[in-house]
Amino acid sequence: MEKLLCYTLFLLGVFYELNCFQTYVTLIPNGSNVTDPCNADKTISGVGHLNSNGGGDRNQFGLDFASNDRVWNSTLCNMDSDNDGITNGAELGDVNCLWVASDATTDQYLTYTGITHPGMDQNNVQC
Repeated sequence: MEKLLCYTLFLLGVFYELNCFQTYVTLIPNGSNVTDPCNADKTISGVGHLNSNGGGDRNQFGLDFASNDRVWNSTLCNMDSDNDGITNGAELGDVNCLWVASDATTDQYLTYTGITHPGMDQNNVQC
């Protein structure tokens, strides 16, 4: 019985992590379109984490996102979390900081090409 309880709690924890993670992806523009700088054919699922698959320690973008109450707005958009000279908004295709997570009509303001990682300096990537 104890084994079953441990297994159930483990599965609930995994489901909770995956569910929360997928929610965060929808809270930033082009959250599911960030390309891996080491493999242009692959997208990164853990944009706010050091581990590109998500989970574990956060990168600077993840820390900035969390300290901004996990809200995409002009404050986070205009930051340059990875200090590469490009704002988070420009890296995620929201150059004018007009995208709003809860308003699909603002998708018209996004670009979908040239999306880069706001937590990873593209000029200093170690693959």
